Amino acid sequence: MWWGGRGQSFNVTPQKEEPEMGLSGPKSVQGSGMPEPRSHQLGSCLASGCLPGEQILAWAPGVRKGLEPELLGTLICSNLRVTFQPCGWQRSEETPLSSEYDFSLANIGRLEAVNGLSRVQLLRPGSLLKFIPEEILIHGQDFRLLRVGFEAGGLEPQAFQVTMAIVQARAQNSQAQQYAGITLSKAGQSSGSRKPPIPLLETSEDWEIERKKQGARGWRVSTVNERFDVATSLPRYFWVPNRTLDSEVRRAFGHFHQGRGPRLSWHHPGGSDLLRCGGFYTASDPNKDDIRVVESMLQAGHSDVVLVDTMDELPSLADVQLAHLRLRALCLPDSSVAEDKWLSALDGTRWLDYIRSCLRKASDISVLVTSRVRSVVLQERGDRDFNGLLSSLVQLLSAPEARTLLGFQSLVQREWVAAGHPFLTRLGGTGASEEAPVFLLFLDCVWQLLQQSPAEFEFSEFFLLALHDSVRVPDTLTFLRDTPWERGKQSGQFNTYTQVYTAGYSQPPAGNSNPQLSVWDWDLRYSKEQILQFHNLGYDPEHCPDSWLPRQQPSFMVPGPPSSVWLFSRGALTPLNQLCPWRDSPSLLAVSSRWLPRPAISSESLADQEWGLPSHWGACPLPPGLLLPGYLGPQIRLWRRCYLRGRPEVQMGLSAPTISGLQAELAHLQELLRKWTPRISPEDHSKKRNPNTIISQSR
Repeated sequence: MWWGGRGQSFNVTPQKEEPEMGLSGPKSVQGSGMPEPRSHQLGSCLASGCLPGEQILAWAPGVRKGLEPELLGTLICSNLRVTFQPCGWQRSEETPLSSEYDFSLANIGRLEAVNGLSRVQLLRPGSLLKFIPEEILIHGQDFRLLRVGFEAGGLEPQAFQVTMAIVQARAQNSQAQQYAGITLSKAGQSSGSRKPPIPLLETSEDWEIERKKQGARGWRVSTVNERFDVATSLPRYFWVPNRTLDSEVRRAFGHFHQGRGPRLSWHHPGGSDLLRCGGFYTASDPNKDDIRVVESMLQAGHSDVVLVDTMDELPSLADVQLAHLRLRALCLPDSSVAEDKWLSALDGTRWLDYIRSCLRKASDISVLVTSRVRSVVLQERGDRDFNGLLSSLVQLLSAPEARTLLGFQSLVQREWVAAGHPFLTRLGGTGASEEAPVFLLFLDCVWQLLQQSPAEFEFSEFFLLALHDSVRVPDTLTFLRDTPWERGKQSGQFNTYTQVYTAGYSQPPAGNSNPQLSVWDWDLRYSKEQILQFHNLGYDPEHCPDSWLPRQQPSFMVPGPPSSVWLFSRGALTPLNQLCPWRDSPSLLAVSSRWLPRPAISSESLADQEWGLPSHWGACPLPPGLLLPGYLGPQIRLWRRCYLRGRPEVQMGLSAPTISGLQAELAHLQELLRKWTPRISPEDHSKKRNPNTIISQSR
């Protein structure tokens, strides 16, 4: 993925050749300096190091270029991915599913064939190669670059064949239909003895354990969507207020876009609740009882309610997609932008501006949650993109446990995977026009926080890189489906009976005796040494959850104003007369003028208003555990280790994360210094360093 260490050994069973693709290679590769790939390495199923259902289509000896040192090996194309196998590099049986040199077909964003100094052909799916390539360049959508050169000496047909195999495999590839993830048994693991690293929130018991962990006493686990008959994009279980019946939940959710009604995302230990929901379905005609239930769920037992217009001041999906495309084009090794104009071109992508907008909005919402005991409701029309981004950032800013390695993985699983973020559509896996890498924008926001407050996070930049690269790896269903319903249907998880939660006991769903791998099964895809680098060496254990404010002491929270309803938009709180948009909705109590907030100034954040100036709200100290991010000017930086991976020369100065890595870098620099330093005798060297000698020579 993003560092060296492990390779892959392809040992496959014999199969008949593919004459239409011309996959039969020469009998020998003498003089190439490479071992000859054995003929029995072509087959329909790899005995070791291959994904289930994978077939090798073509291979060719080559040299990986662009990195020091260059590597001899073999470029292999299968029906699922393209892999470069260095000579003598064997994949460990403990990590059978991925390597640094794997490019899934869905991850290939651009393929180029090169012959000579000026002959370059851009190969799109279905293109016909017009010459025998001397090298090919594979640009990954994750910003990685694989550059492989082919040697002459009778191997030209193989170079042509493997290049055309990649072109045709990309044309035939449909990630959503061809690949269904890997089960534990296919990965050589016992499903009975192996538990997921984190709760996958596929059972009511998982949700109940998480509810108790958060201390959300006023909430319960609802089973109303267990059969996905309320909304297929929602999880089977979610949290609703204790006093709300499931029959009321079903009716209330029908008045929200796509049936995504208000649900608890996170309970703050001080007493506030963070909710999320879709937009009001204004065309519906609810009766008074339904309106009462909707208002009750939005209030969540609080007298102070704030509706947050999620998309206000945030980019649209089209904006995010365009910015990401511009960023990727700018970071290509052959970018035509001059060096002196590169930074202005980076500003022109708007990618950093969108990160700045997200962090500022998340910071303001964190202030809303932590400064008063209230209900804060994130409302987005679809409730599947920026609601998840803001909810996740708010928890990272407000809850130290979310900044731990396990806590962050649980956060992503709950707010993105289980909540129904359409990963496959947003990452271009369905061919729809709604592509927009919102989740990758979120990861960049997290990286910004990690750079600004490194001692607050247990996980490292390399963990974020691994997660960034995993969204296009076709070995788990975590990012290969758009909804929990699709994910569960593919894995055979669902059954026909209704599961009723009983405290302390919950049966696993029938038909799920052979569960799928999740993205969190890192030990099946990364070595132990690589997983160790997921941990941030600069993490301060004093920031661990045990040292945080106890949940039983919410004294730093200030009660909200009585029976008040607010709309938070454009950095300011505006009083509302009612929560719901329907005409027959009864108005709540009028808002007294003494509760009106200070008008927001464009250059002043909500944190400045809350804690920077005394007012009737009270000048509160900054709540324990709360981070306020910087988002002005140079405080937002380019994630170079991610976006500039295709340009090794730009990676200079990015130090390794471990002592052994630093030692290796130092040894490499010393070796280069020895190569570049003229060979002179110690006497000459001392004379050269002697100031008196220099003075005498200058006369």
